Amino acid sequence: MRIAAALAVTIAITTGPASAQAVDELSRRQAIERYRAGQEFMTSERYPEAVEAFGAAIQLDPLLTLAHYGLGQGYMALKRYASAIQAFGGARDAYATIARMRQTNVSESNRRMDDEIDELQQSINRVRTGQVKSTSETTALQLEKRLEDLQRIRRDRLSGNVSSTPAELSLALGSAYYRNGQAQDAEREWLEAVKTNSRLGEAHNNLAVLYMLTGRKKEAQQALRSAEQARFRVNPQLKADIGRMQ
Repeated sequence: MRIAAALAVTIAITTGPASAQAVDELSRRQAIERYRAGQEFMTSERYPEAVEAFGAAIQLDPLLTLAHYGLGQGYMALKRYASAIQAFGGARDAYATIARMRQTNVSESNRRMDDEIDELQQSINRVRTGQVKSTSETTALQLEKRLEDLQRIRRDRLSGNVSSTPAELSLALGSAYYRNGQAQDAEREWLEAVKTNSRLGEAHNNLAVLYMLTGRKKEAQQALRSAEQARFRVNPQLKADIGRMQ
C-alpha cells in the first residue's frame, strides 16, 4: 500500500467517529463511491486496494459504518488482526454515535440506518446479478446476514430499543480478538453477539470452540446445542471432541 494511502487509513481509524459531525451531501456520495470500490476489491480478493478504498471512504464520512466494517474485513483477510480490532471498534463507535443522534436528530439517525440498509440491498443485488464478480459463493450470504441484522435493529429502534451494536459486528470483533490471541476479549464479544441475537449460530459455535479449548465442557456442550438450535452446521469433529472431554 502506498505511504499516503496507509496514512489516510491510519487517520481514519484514530480519528474517532464519536465526535464526528454530519457531512455534506457531496462527501457522503463520494464516501459511498469509495465504499463500493472497496467492496469490489474485496470480492475479487484485492485486499490491500480494498483497505485503501475503505479508509478513503471513512475520511470522507467518519460515520459510514459500512466502510468501517469493510475495513475490518480487509484487515482480517490480510491477517492484520490488531488493525482489524481498531477498524471494527470504529464501526461500533459510529453506530453508537448514530444511536445518540436520536436524542437531537431522529430523522438523521433514521436516515443513516435506512441508507445503510439500502446500500446493503444494492450490494446483494450487484453480487446476485453478476455486476460484481465474487470469487466466493458466500459473499451474498454474508451480506444478507448483515442486512437481516440491521433490519432487526431498525425495528427495535422504532419500538424504543436503542441498542447500537449489530450482533454481526460483535461476532466479527470477537473473531478479530481471537485471532489476535485475546481469548477473554473474544469471549466477551461473542457473548454480546448472542445476547443481541440468540439465533446467531456462528457465535454460539465459536463460543463452543473457546470453551472446549479452555476446558469448560458443560459450557461447550450448551453452546454447541445453541448453535444447532440456530441451525448452524456444526463440524462433527468439534462435536466429537467436546464429547470426549473429561
